[in-house]
Amino acid sequence: MIRCMCLVQAGQAPEAKKVPLQHLLNGFSERTFGQGADIHWVSVPERSGFTAAKPSTSSIVSMSAAEPVEQETRAALLTELCDIWMRETGCSLNEIVAVINDPKED
Repeated sequence: MIRCMCLVQAGQAPEAKKVPLQHLLNGFSERTFGQGADIHWVSVPERSGFTAAKPSTSSIVSMSAAEPVEQETRAALLTELCDIWMRETGCSLNEIVAVINDPKED
């Protein structure tokens, strides 16, 4: 399984949004890495996240790749990941931090 962490501000990902997002993120992971996604949701409590001294509306979507990813491929994958998130949540590109990590070397 590909580890996926979705960090959202409280109230930004109600259950109605989580279900389709989980389905789409899992499909992305299967197509991209050949494995399903193990998705963990982290909700930042209200008034605990800030951007430019105002309550944050940003989300972080982070996946750990099974193998190292070339930079050109990574850029395309991050664009696709952001597009999925924006389409489902209605947020802007400025409100998303997307990450695709290479696996840790032992």
